[in-house]
Amino acid sequence: MEFNESRNIFLQIADWLCDQILQEKFAPGERVPSVRELAEDMEVNRNTVMRTYSILQDQEILDNKRGIGFFVAEKAPQKIHHRQKAAFIEHELPLLIHRVQVLGLSAMDLKPLLNILDENNHENK
Repeated sequence: MEFNESRNIFLQIADWLCDQILQEKFAPGERVPSVRELAEDMEVNRNTVMRTYSILQDQEILDNKRGIGFFVAEKAPQKIHHRQKAAFIEHELPLLIHRVQVLGLSAMDLKPLLNILDENNHENK
């Protein structure tokens, strides 16, 4: 994984793990890699991964079963989706809309993108 220097690594790992959960690579109730395994895979310090797991446990995304490991919480996908959707609408979408306005893009310019979004919605139903 390539880390962005402008954001804490433990937060980037948390984002990656949340994306993995949303993409159903880790299902609710499923064990996630151990702190040691993930630290080795990501080439980071174990304390960094432990901090990530602690944050996700506080957010009720992961459950810690002492002596066994960390597991995806039952409601994790819904919580992640709700949180990321709210963050996108509040922080990213206004920047995107501003950029569209600055570039003077029209509805016709955006139609191919909107068609892709519409196709994805039909596939998910």
